[in-house]
Amino acid sequence: QVQLVESGGGLVQPGGSLRLSCAASGSIFTIYAIGWYRQAPGKQRELVASITSGDRTNYADSVKGRFTISRDNAKNTVYLQMNSPKHEDTADYYCHADVRTTSSRYGNWQDYWGQGTQVTVSS
Repeated sequence: QVQLVESGGGLVQPGGSLRLSCAASGSIFTIYAIGWYRQAPGKQRELVASITSGDRTNYADSVKGRFTISRDNAKNTVYLQMNSPKHEDTADYYCHADVRTTSSRYGNWQDYWGQGTQVTVSS
């Protein structure tokens, strides 16, 4: 019913910049929070950043001041601007959204995940 498609991953040098995008489509009535998680090899998936429909943002301490999350509600798209990435930012990045679908406009929020995009920070 709802698809999240990430793009923009790849190889970036330490201190460089990279922008991830995630476009949500399908039977969307409204999106509350949308954001990014990441999972490095051998580690648990962790929140990177999220943004609510009211533009309230939440960041992991490890990325504060370096990463910026933003959203375009008209396009149901969220962006993650990654500035000054570090080696430890290397991971698979997953888009996540809390969605109410058109078939459940006033029901519970449902979790949706994208397929993930790989980010490698290396010189």
